[in-house]
Amino acid sequence: MIEQMTDLPAGALGFTARGKVTAADYENVFVPDVEAAFALNRKLRLLYHVGHEFTGFEPGAMWDDTKLGFRHWSGWERIALVTDVNWLRLVARTMGFTVPGEFRLYRNEQLAEAKAWISESFREHHA
Repeated sequence: MIEQMTDLPAGALGFTARGKVTAADYENVFVPDVEAAFALNRKLRLLYHVGHEFTGFEPGAMWDDTKLGFRHWSGWERIALVTDVNWLRLVARTMGFTVPGEFRLYRNEQLAEAKAWISESFREHHA
């Protein structure tokens, strides 16, 4: 399941993955929220938290995530991935240089720090 975080400023989206993330989760929560935000903002910031309750991705979910990222390739200003899942951290460290905009990787205990980074200087840049 994917849940949207509600404590980030406009133009910054945050999502938490719990349990098994399915393609339906992306189609019903993630994609519509991101598309709606891009309709209002030229640039977005994204925080994606994969916490302790995460059990895996359905293959279709990862494909939906990749398609969405490419569709808005130049629109990502900052992306933060918060996770202790080893394989996700390895992929992020290996592929992080290919992510558009600024990218940072955080551990679960650094979630507050990641939220602060996604939100910092936001009002000055988007006023």
